[in-house]
Amino acid sequence: MTDIIHNLYRRAQKNKKRILFPETSDPRIQEAIKLIQKGGEVIPVALSADAGLPVDTEIFYDHPDKNLWLNRIYEHVQNKRGLERAKVEQSLSNPLLLSCYLLAVGYVDGGVAGSITTTANVLKAGFKSLGVKDGTKTISSMFLMALPDGGVLSYGDCAVVPNPTAAQLADIAIFTSETHQRLTGEIPHVAMLSFSTKGSANHADVNKVTEAMALVSQKAPHLNIDGELQFDAAINPKIGIRKARDSAVAGKANVFIFPDLDAGNIGYKITQELGGARAIGPILGGFPKPWMDLSRGCGVQDIIDVAVVSALLGDTTS
Repeated sequence: MTDIIHNLYRRAQKNKKRILFPETSDPRIQEAIKLIQKGGEVIPVALSADAGLPVDTEIFYDHPDKNLWLNRIYEHVQNKRGLERAKVEQSLSNPLLLSCYLLAVGYVDGGVAGSITTTANVLKAGFKSLGVKDGTKTISSMFLMALPDGGVLSYGDCAVVPNPTAAQLADIAIFTSETHQRLTGEIPHVAMLSFSTKGSANHADVNKVTEAMALVSQKAPHLNIDGELQFDAAINPKIGIRKARDSAVAGKANVFIFPDLDAGNIGYKITQELGGARAIGPILGGFPKPWMDLSRGCGVQDIIDVAVVSALLGDTTS
């Protein structure tokens, strides 16, 4: 375990948060909960008492105040959306929706889903019950990439927005940068990636990246950001000096914003498979509370990693 990941786990253990797992029929989730209870990173909560769960797991449907929390959900949804109680009750048969509503009303601090359902369904539940965080219009994702040498990079977006607009790229850059700093404590140096560096190519796709960078500079002028930059110029100091001598980011970037989902998804998997990095995520951004997605190919350790991140993002003191 690298120092960065060890620090994430240590911080989560110091101020344990309640994280809901709606897919406890999955043996991988059951094993993750067993290990989490042993490690003490978060307090795992399940909706129902599936057979493979530890006997001391908190079960929502067995909670003595279950009806109180359901009434809070009914009131919350009626106030937000004006739905009749019968329609709300019907919607709560969907475990993802119920989980998001329990997160919305404060029963838990975060939620982790997606091991047996699609990203689309995880996102849909979040949109419907949590809405979008003030100040953004974009739900996106990032990965924290823990490198074998102990370094850590952040990549966005790698899982959600197929072909982002300039405005969406700007939202992705701000979310990824802020989350990188919150999780790692490092000041983000943000590279807006392209196949061009500082005008070396003239194309509409390049223009989108430079427009996005200008929007970030307006919305978050404190961020140290530059673009458009090719990946080698962003990460390699010698190449950065040759290609972008006046850049404050070239050669020292630790946050990388990919121009589309093809590039982001391929990029994080290359770093993981060829570079030996540990990919923590996807970490969803844009929801007002931490609602996390898992790959359906996730392993037990991936589930624990995402639960720890959910806990830290749900902790206003971290």
